[in-house]
Amino acid sequence: MFERFFPDEYVASTYVIPFEKLYEDGYRGVIFDIDNTLVPHGAPADDRARKLFKRLDRIGFASCLLSNNQEPRVKMFNRDIGTQYIFNAHKPSVKNYVRAMELMGTKRENTLFVGDQLFTDVWGAKRAGIRNILVKPIHPREEIQIVLKRFLEKIVLHFYRKEREKNIEKSRNLL
Repeated sequence: MFERFFPDEYVASTYVIPFEKLYEDGYRGVIFDIDNTLVPHGAPADDRARKLFKRLDRIGFASCLLSNNQEPRVKMFNRDIGTQYIFNAHKPSVKNYVRAMELMGTKRENTLFVGDQLFTDVWGAKRAGIRNILVKPIHPREEIQIVLKRFLEKIVLHFYRKEREKNIEKSRNLL
């Protein structure tokens, strides 16, 4: 029932993702949500975010920001990042995930999505056929509509963890 919302991967932070390994595995583009994925909600790009995008560029990744925020917010964050971006993206709608890949010159098979919300970020990426990585939110302060979604996310993540544990146990029994 909840499987459609399960992330492909769930990690503590954007900043622990092994992008070098993912590039070796054939990925060439990364689409990012901004708020609570790269920086706290509403914050400008910080030193960590600037270093990450320089690192991605050195590795060879194309990147794109995909945000449901309006252009002033996205433009302000991107000022020091200098990547492609799409604002007012209407996630989980598939249309702008596809547009982001077009901007980066990538395909579904070699594109990743990184975000902090199941019902917009992850579900949209899954619907678009893109590998997705859910990250824990950077900061607990969020808009009220997101706070309500977080409650529902906890339920889905409970079942996600149970399914993962079951799959790990099956793998052990096969060995």
